[in-house]
Amino acid sequence: MEISLDGRTALITGGSQGIGRAIGKRFAAAGGKVALVARGRDALEDAVAEIGANAAAFPCDITDTGQLAKLVPAITAKLGPVDILINNAGSSKRGDFLEMTDEDWQSDLDLKLFGAIRLARLVMPGMIERKWGRIINVLNTAAKAPPASSAPTSVSRAAGMALMKVLAGEGAPHNILVNALLVGRIDSEQWAKRHRALNDGTSYQDFLDGMAKQAKIPLGRIGEADEFARMALFLASDAGSYITGTAINVDGGMSPVV
Repeated sequence: MEISLDGRTALITGGSQGIGRAIGKRFAAAGGKVALVARGRDALEDAVAEIGANAAAFPCDITDTGQLAKLVPAITAKLGPVDILINNAGSSKRGDFLEMTDEDWQSDLDLKLFGAIRLARLVMPGMIERKWGRIINVLNTAAKAPPASSAPTSVSRAAGMALMKVLAGEGAPHNILVNALLVGRIDSEQWAKRHRALNDGTSYQDFLDGMAKQAKIPLGRIGEADEFARMALFLASDAGSYITGTAINVDGGMSPVV
């Protein structure tokens, strides 16, 4: 099945590396125009150089409402109206509940939840006018099955899943499809940083294999960012035209919750 995003423009937060970058590559290869958004200009420019002419860098801190207000007009001027929004920006801050401060909670919610809320508010009017839109919230499996010591990240992700469901109901009459993709263990810069921090002589592949074993992933391995990106491409295209309001695990069968 050939999937095309010809004539579509996608805004991808957290687009400079990992899953966001992989999604950008897949979308651009399918003919879409890709606006990569992240705070670091150098990493964004590196991603654009890899992806090619269909991609452009838009440095922005999405927790800064002033910067955010300028983002969508800048993308529209350069690439055209935003048809696809991928809310991928995030972090994995977690710890024991009693150790988390108000500042920890607020910064996590500002980035993961309010960033998605504000961006959806900015792009949905145009999607409604054009009667076509796609919004994908990239979350993690803790949104459905939060373990102990996983706050605040699991709580903000669960809120992102609820937001997805609300937007799916409101967007459906306008052909705006809204879904969530839940990350399990996917090879990304986050895990590479953890491996480097260990500094114990273990190869990166052995580190990933150990993680897969520890997490008891039924498929027996860590996923690749491109595997995640292929599912995002399907949902963002006309191929996924009857799928909305659902949260799909991309986790090799790891999650105990469907």
